[in-house]
Amino acid sequence: MAGGKLSARQKMINLMYLVFIAMLALNMSKKVLSSFGFMKEKLEASNIKVDAANKKILTNLAMKATEQPDKYLTLNAKAQTLSNASNAFNAYLEEVKKELTKKVEDPKDYEKMDNSGAGDAYFFLKGKHTKNGDKFVESINNYREKALEVIGNNAELRAQVEKRFSTEDEVKNKLQHHDWLESHFEGFPLITTVTNIEQIQADIRTTETDVYNTLLGGQLESDVSMTNYDAMVVFEKSAYYSNERLKAKIVLGKNDPTLKASKVIINGSEVPESSIQAGQVIIDRSAGNVGDHELKGKFVFMEKGKPVEIDIVGGKYSVIPRPNEAVISADKMNVVYRGLANPMTVSIPGISTNKISVRASSGNLTGNGGKYVMTPGKGKEVSITASAKMSDGKTVSSSKTFRVMDIPAPRGAIRKQTGQVGMPKASLAKASVGVVLPDFVFDLTLRTTSFSLKVPGQATVKVNGSRMNAKAQSAISRAKRGDVVSIFDIKSTLVGAGAGYRIKPASPVLVEIK
Repeated sequence: MAGGKLSARQKMINLMYLVFIAMLALNMSKKVLSSFGFMKEKLEASNIKVDAANKKILTNLAMKATEQPDKYLTLNAKAQTLSNASNAFNAYLEEVKKELTKKVEDPKDYEKMDNSGAGDAYFFLKGKHTKNGDKFVESINNYREKALEVIGNNAELRAQVEKRFSTEDEVKNKLQHHDWLESHFEGFPLITTVTNIEQIQADIRTTETDVYNTLLGGQLESDVSMTNYDAMVVFEKSAYYSNERLKAKIVLGKNDPTLKASKVIINGSEVPESSIQAGQVIIDRSAGNVGDHELKGKFVFMEKGKPVEIDIVGGKYSVIPRPNEAVISADKMNVVYRGLANPMTVSIPGISTNKISVRASSGNLTGNGGKYVMTPGKGKEVSITASAKMSDGKTVSSSKTFRVMDIPAPRGAIRKQTGQVGMPKASLAKASVGVVLPDFVFDLTLRTTSFSLKVPGQATVKVNGSRMNAKAQSAISRAKRGDVVSIFDIKSTLVGAGAGYRIKPASPVLVEIK
C-alpha cells in the first residue's frame, strides 16, 4: 500500500483489503476450473456427433466402392487408412485420460481437479520427458504424418493439419526456447490437461471430416465438371431425303471413363462386358437391310445396393440404298478458326475422291484426294460445296456452312497454373509469365511478348518479354506476405504458322505471396 508511517487502523484496513483480494482470486480460479470442465463436456458431445457423421460417410463410400470400383475404390482405400489411424490414435488418448484421472473420485467435480501432480508425474521427471511423455509426442507426430500421406498434394488442407498437430518447440530467441510438451502440459491443473487432450481428439475427428469431404468433393467436382460432357446431336433418324424436314435434338451427354454399367441390354440381348467401356457402349454390328431400324433397351446401374434402370431412347436409324448427298465435316470441330489452317475431309459415298469438285465461298481452300485445308478470310461464315457426277449421269451437289471463329483469348499462367496461385516472392521474381489455351482443339505454341505487374501499394510495372525485369523484381521484393500481385494485360503471339495473327490479351493471373 502507500509508504510512510501508518496508523494501526490503516494497517488493519490494508490487511483486510489484501485478504479480500486473495479470496476473490481463489473464487475466480475455482470458476475457471469449472469452465474447463464444461468445455470438456461440450467437446465430448461434439466428438460423438462428428464421429457418427464420419462413420456414415465411410459406410456410403464403401458401398460406392463396391458399386463403382473404378471411380471410388482408391478414394475408399485412402479414407479407410485415415479412419484406422484416427481410431487407433483416439483410443490411445482415451487410455491417457483414464490413467491421469484414475484417482479422481468424482469426474464431474472439476473444482477439485486443480492439482497438476498427476499430469506432471505422467509426462515429466526431473525436468525431462518420461517415456509416457515421449510416446505422447511421438503419437501426435505419427498421426500427423499418416494424415499428410493420405491428403497428398492439397496445400491448404496440409497446412491445416500441420498446424493442428504441430509439436514444434516455441523459439522466440536464443535465450527463450520452450519445449512444446512443457508449454502445453507442465504445471497445469488436471482438468486443463484432460480438456487439452479432448481438444486433440476433436482435431482428429475434424481432420477426418475435412479429408473425407476433400476426397469426395474432388470426385464430385470431376463428376459435375462441364469438361466431362459432350454436346451430341440426336437426329430423329440418320438419313434424310431432299427437302425432307430435319428433326433433331442437341443434348449434353456424360463422358466418364470410370462410370460403367452393371449390364446393358439392346434389342433383348445383353451386351458383352468387353463392349461396355469408357462410360459408353461400343456397338459394332451389321446395319441390316434397307428400311427403318431402332436400337432400344436399357442400362442397369447399381445404386445403394439396388438396380437402377435407364431406358435407351433416340436409337432410330434408316438404311438407304444409295447416297444422295455429300458428307462434309471439319476434322477438328463444327467450326473453322481464322488465322489457322483447318484440316477438313470432303467425300461423297460411292464416288471416288478424285472425281469430286470442292470449292469455298470465301478464304483459301487447298488440297485433294478428300483431304483439304481451309484458311478462312473475313466474315462470320464460310460455305463448302462439293459436287460430282454419278454413274447414271446425274449430278449430286451439297453445301455445308461453317462458323468462322477467332482463336479464343488465352489464360495467363505462372508455372503453368492459371487463375490464382500462391508462391514465395523470391520464386515469383524468378518466374516467367506464360499463356495457355486450355482445351483448345489445336495444339498451338504461344510466346508472351509483354505484361503488366501490380503489387498492392506500388505503381504498375510494364514488362516486355516473359520474364520479370529489374523494376518488376524490385516491386515484388517490397510485397508483403498475403499481398495479391496482379499480372494482367498479358500479350502474346503465335509461334510458327499463323504468326501474323493477332492474339487477344490473356486473362490475368493472381499470385498470393506466401
